[in-house]
Amino acid sequence: MSDGFTRVCSLSDVPDEGALGVEVGDTPVAVVRSEGEVYAINDICSHAEVNLSEGEVEDGTVECWLHGSCFDLGSGKPINPPATRPVATYAVQIDGDDVLVALDTQSSKG
Repeated sequence: MSDGFTRVCSLSDVPDEGALGVEVGDTPVAVVRSEGEVYAINDICSHAEVNLSEGEVEDGTVECWLHGSCFDLGSGKPINPPATRPVATYAVQIDGDDVLVALDTQSSKG
């Protein structure tokens, strides 16, 4: 761990236009690859408390599989109902094939 960043997975573990659920301490995090970028967001939907990493990824968003709310990967903001509250976003660094996430640092993307 350096500068608050923790290695969470290998870049090769994250599918293109897909997500991987990981734990950083006690925090569930979805590491998402979309449109060539890697994002980290809180893995729990703010509406129904299910894993966003199990949802569909498309055009810089992830869709909750249960009720269909989409979240912007850069800002964490919901794009459509039923979710009305954003999910947390986290800073990501790529070091070779390592994906590092800092929970205490908001993403600057989006």
